[in-house]
Amino acid sequence: MSSLPNLAANTSNNNVHQSPSPGRSEKDQLWRCLPLYRALLRGDQCDLELAARPLGPLYKAWDCKITRAGDTTLHVIVGAGKWFDDPTVGPSAYTSRNNDGHTPLCVAAMVGNMDAAKNLLQLNPGMGSLDDAVGPHPIIEAARYGHKEMVLLLIGDMERKLGGSPPTKQSSASHFLHLLVLAGFYDVLLALLRRHPGLARTEFYGDNNESLLSLLAEIPSAFRSGTRLRFWHWQQLLYSGIMMKSMIRATREIWKTTTRAIRHIKDTKLMHEETLDIVKRLCEELTKHYSSTGEDIEPVLRKALLSAAGSGISEIIEEIIERYPDAIWFVDSENHNLFHLAVINRYEKVFSLIYQLSVYKHLVTAGEDTSGNNILHMAGKLAPLSRLNLISGAALQMQRELQWFQEVEKFVQPTLRTKRNSNGKTPKMVFTEEHKELVKEGEKWMKETANSCIFVASLTTTVVFAAAITVPGGNNQNSGFPLFSNETAFTTFAVSAAFCLFSSVASVLMFLSILTSRYAEGDFLRRLPKRLILGLGTLFISMTSLMIAFSATIYLVFGQKKGWILIPVGIAALIPVILFESLQFPLLLDMFMSTYGPSIFRKQSSRILH
Repeated sequence: MSSLPNLAANTSNNNVHQSPSPGRSEKDQLWRCLPLYRALLRGDQCDLELAARPLGPLYKAWDCKITRAGDTTLHVIVGAGKWFDDPTVGPSAYTSRNNDGHTPLCVAAMVGNMDAAKNLLQLNPGMGSLDDAVGPHPIIEAARYGHKEMVLLLIGDMERKLGGSPPTKQSSASHFLHLLVLAGFYDVLLALLRRHPGLARTEFYGDNNESLLSLLAEIPSAFRSGTRLRFWHWQQLLYSGIMMKSMIRATREIWKTTTRAIRHIKDTKLMHEETLDIVKRLCEELTKHYSSTGEDIEPVLRKALLSAAGSGISEIIEEIIERYPDAIWFVDSENHNLFHLAVINRYEKVFSLIYQLSVYKHLVTAGEDTSGNNILHMAGKLAPLSRLNLISGAALQMQRELQWFQEVEKFVQPTLRTKRNSNGKTPKMVFTEEHKELVKEGEKWMKETANSCIFVASLTTTVVFAAAITVPGGNNQNSGFPLFSNETAFTTFAVSAAFCLFSSVASVLMFLSILTSRYAEGDFLRRLPKRLILGLGTLFISMTSLMIAFSATIYLVFGQKKGWILIPVGIAALIPVILFESLQFPLLLDMFMSTYGPSIFRKQSSRILH
C-alpha cells in the first residue's frame, strides 16, 4: 500500500465540479483524462504525477468523473484491484456513484478487492449499509460475482436487515438470499438459517410461489442424488468412505497434505451435507409456520416438490413428503405427479422412492396426463438426450430404456399395460415407435465394435499360434525337446501362450456371433450385451497373456543371468495392457454392471414415506 500524489492539491472546494469546464466538450475532457486513466490502471506513482499535472484543478479532484462510464479516480483505482492511501480524499469520494449507480465499495465488491474494501469500510463504516431505495449494494454485487470472502466481510449490515421479519419479494435482502443460492454459498446460507429460521419463509419475485426450497430444487449438482459417481469408480469409494462429522472437526493442516482430487471429493460431500441440512431446516420451518397460521402450504411445497422431481433431487422430495405426506398427490399443469416426472426424465433415484411407499405403490402410478398417457406410456417414450448421453454406446442406451420399461411395468395395474392413449396407442406401441432409430443405432454400434475387436483378436491369434510352434531358443537336436524346457520362464511362456490362443479364438467366435445375430428390441436387454461382455473379456485376457508370453520369451533369449532385464521388459509389456484397460475396460465394466450388477432401481432408505 502506497500513497498517491496529491491529486487534490491547489483545488478548493468551490472549484470542484463534475461537469465539463466551460467551452470544452465532455468528450474532449475524457480524452485529456486518458493518460491519467492509464496511469491509474498501472498504479505507477511517477506516471500518476506526470499524468495528473497538466489536467488542471478540475481533474485533480478525487470525486470527478474521468471515464465515459462516470467512474471517478477512486472507482478506477479500486476496479484495478489496487488501493492507495491519500489523506486528501474527501467524504464525497467514498459515496460517489458512477453511471450504473456503483460506489467505490460496490466496485471493490464486484472485482473482489479485499484490501480496498477493508480500507473503505474503515474510513467510512456506513458504506455497507442497505437502503432498498438507493442503488446497488456492495454485498449483493459481491454475491452476484461470486466473491465469498467479500460477502463474509460485508454481511454484518445485511444480517441486521435479515434479523427481523422475512424479507419481502422485492427487497434487497431477498435478492441477496437468491444470489447466495445461485452462487453456491450454501455454508453462508446455512449459518444465516441457523440464526434466523424465519428466512425459510422468504418469497421471491413474482407470484409463482418461488422460495428458497424451490430454488434449491433446480440445482441438482448441490445434492448427492444429482451428482453422478460410478459405483465402481475410485471417487465413489472415497465418497462413501469419508465420514463428514469427523471431517468437519478435522484440522485444516490434515487436509493440506491430501491430494487435490481427495479435497475435491471432501468439499463435494461437505456441500451435500450442508444443502441437506438446509432443506431439512426449510421444510421444518415452513410446515411449522403454515400449521400455526392455518395458511395453505400446498402452493409452496408443490412448486418445490415438482421442481425437485424434474431435476432428480430425491432428498428434497423425501423431506417434503416426510413432513407433508399428501405431497405425493401433487400434480403439475399436465397432470404429471412426481413419479411421472421421474419416468419422463429418467431419474431412477426419484422413481425408486416408490419402494418407500406402503400401500400406495399402484395408486400413484394409476393416473393419466392430459393426453391420456399413463406412466407406462411415459416409460415408452425416448429418454431426454441429456440423460441418454450419460450412458456409453447406443446398445447400452437401448438396454437402459428396456430396463426402465420393465421396471415401471411392475408397478402398473394389468389393465394399464394394454390401455390406449388419446392417439390410440398402447405403451408397447409407443415404445417401439419411439425407439425405432435407437435400435438401428444400437445395431450399428454393436457391429462396428465387433468388427474393430475381431481384427485385433484375429491378429493376436495369428501371432501367438506362430510363437507357440516356434519355441524360443529352438529344440534339442538329439531329443527334440525345447532347450529351455526346464526353465521357469519357459513354463510361463507356454501357459500364457496357451491362454492367449484359447481366449483370442473364443473372442473371435463371440464377435462373429454378434455380427450374425438378430437385433430385435428385447435382444438388447441381455443377449447382445452378454456376447459383447464375453468378447471383450476374452480379448482382454488374450492381450494380457500375449504380453506375458512376449516378456517370458525376451527373458529366455536375452536375459539369462541378467535379472535386471525383467524390469524394462515388464514395464514395456504393461503399456499396451494399461492402454487397453483405460480405453476399453470402463466400457466392459459398465456393460457388466448394467447387465449383471445390482439394479439401479432399489430402496434408497428404510424410511416409510407414506
